Amino acid sequence: MSDLLERLRGRGWRLTAQRRVVAEVLDGDHVHYTADEVHAKATERLPEISRATVYNTLGELVSLGEVLEVSTDGRAKRYDPNAHHDHQHLVCSRCGTIRDVHLDSDPLAALPVPERFGFQVSEVSVTYRGICPNCHSHS
Repeated sequence: MSDLLERLRGRGWRLTAQRRVVAEVLDGDHVHYTADEVHAKATERLPEISRATVYNTLGELVSLGEVLEVSTDGRAKRYDPNAHHDHQHLVCSRCGTIRDVHLDSDPLAALPVPERFGFQVSEVSVTYRGICPNCHSHS
């Protein structure tokens, strides 16, 4: 069973066939699908699932804090199931591919106390940008 499915079961979230399929589609490393991509993959497993059900389920998962909504460069929102694992993102500036980056140290440690201007920092978001190997090989 996927990490996301385990977390949802632990919360007592009612897993209908449609919700289960959406959660299964979001399982895996470096998963950052758009809602349309989730819908396309979900219909491969459950042909009758509607686009509205996928969108509603994704909205619920984001509201529950079980999935992150990731927006980059005005592109379509993507959904990241690694909500409970601290990480940053590496984004291809050409095709929009996103990969998770797990830092060995606390990114906040790079921000000296005087540079925090008295803020109590609650979260850090760093996005690395570059060109993915696939786009680089086609240049």
